[in-house]
Formats: sequence, structure tokens, C-alpha cells
Amino acid sequence: MKAAVQQSPAGLGLELANWYWKAVRQFVLESFGISLSRSSCLNWLHRLGFAFKRPKKRLLKADEGKRASFAAEYAAMWQESQGTGTRIFFADEAHFRANAELRGKWVQKGEPALVDSTSPSYGEKASYYSAVCLETGEVEWLELEGNSNSGTSVAFLKQLKEKHPGPMKVIWDNAPAHRGEAMREYLRTPDLKLQLVNLPGYSPDFNADEAIWGWAREEATGNLCLGSREAVQERVGRFLAGLTHRKEEVRRRCRTLLQSRAEAILSDSRPDSQLPANAYPTLALV
Repeated sequence: MKAAVQQSPAGLGLELANWYWKAVRQFVLESFGISLSRSSCLNWLHRLGFAFKRPKKRLLKADEGKRASFAAEYAAMWQESQGTGTRIFFADEAHFRANAELRGKWVQKGEPALVDSTSPSYGEKASYYSAVCLETGEVEWLELEGNSNSGTSVAFLKQLKEKHPGPMKVIWDNAPAHRGEAMREYLRTPDLKLQLVNLPGYSPDFNADEAIWGWAREEATGNLCLGSREAVQERVGRFLAGLTHRKEEVRRRCRTLLQSRAEAILSDSRPDSQLPANAYPTLALV
């Protein structure tokens, strides 16, 4: 059994995607003619070093070379910003639907994990932009009417610049809504002091703002059927507004693999020095 679990069930001819108790039972039955109970199978998984975890996607289309280059670019960008006072924001959009988004939940042993749903229409949703600055823990957001496009992206950037008029860099993906004539025209604004930086393709794990949306689903909408767009707006809006008072938590929760890689790059380039204590260095956070 110990040798078998070093490969996937499919590699052993079992028509199952992952190792779990049924896979153990089927393997033992087919190999040794012994039928184990569910509890015995779970015990074997624990003995073999397995633990139950919620998986994350391994992004097979991501270009690791481009991701490594971007990490170096970000490290240099962050280092430069310390001397120029440039704010770096990570930005993204998200949709929250009125029907229940199922997430893991704690229930009493022997009780089913159920979530009530009134089956609201697919169109009952609220959409948002948000942007997070890891150095300060500030989160800016804008509620959308309808879908995102070049015009709505410009409106969000204008709001961001009104609140933070100094030099700024916004890091986001290369979605169609982040391009277009409205965006090109806005970027021609004199003395705008705004640079847009595109993440490498298939790299949502580099975008710190993704954590804001996961956090909102965890605290505001997870396992709740809110029934209407208005109810979604009320809960999500209250959550986003409350982040003003949770800046330290924002900085901690929104740190990504990108910051870890950039920190390693800076550390390798300056082995005998430390980042200045007064810079409030996000890259040095644990």
C-alpha cells in the first residue's frame, strides 16, 4: 500500500482521480481480496501520511520563465518605490451572486452539511473593482452597474487617483476590460503619474487583490443564499467598508507568492544588508 500511493489511483488502473477512502478500499479489494470498512481505510490514509486539504489549482499554462522575470521586475519596482514615494496597488474585479456559494463548514458529527437556497436567478449579482496597497493596507473599491469594460476600468482608476494623487503603479491582469480606446485616451492625460503593469498570463496567484475577494466570500457571502442583488450589495459593501479598520490584517492576508519571490531576490542581491526599518517593508512580512 505504501508503494502504491506514491502514484495516482489511475496509474494503478483504478478509475478514480484521487486517493481517498474508497480508492484505498478498491485497491485492497482488487489486490488482496480483502474488503475494508470506511474507518479502516481512513486509518490507513492517516498512517500513510495523508491529510485532508482543500486543493489549489496548478496553473499548467503559466510560463514559469515569464513569472520569474516578473518577480524580478516587481522586486525592482518595489525597491524604486521606496525612494520615489510611488504607491503600488494590485487591482482586480469580482462578481458575487445571490445564490449560495458553497464552502466548507463545521457541522455536528453525523449531521449533513446543508445550506438553504431560494434559487435566485443568475442575474442577481453585484460586481466590484477593488485595489489593495500592501505597503499601507489600504483597500479602494467601486461597485459596478452591469459588466466591466474599458470605461468602467477608467472610472475606477480615476477614483483611485482622486484619493491617491501621487505617483502610482497599478498591477492587474491583461483582461479586455483593462484595455481599449477609453483606457488609451485616459492614459494620455497630462501629468497623470500612473503606470499600468500587466501580470504574466495565468498568474492569479501573483495578484494580492485576489485575497480580498476570497476573504469577502469567507466572511460576507459564503454558504448564504442572499436572494437578491440588493442583499448582496449590503453585505459585500459592509465588508469592504470595514477593511478601513483592518489594515494590518489586509497586509498579512494579501501577501502572495510574488512577495516571497521578490523578497528572496532582494535578499540575494544584498546579503549583508537589511531593508530600512522606516520603509514599512511589505516584502519583509512573514
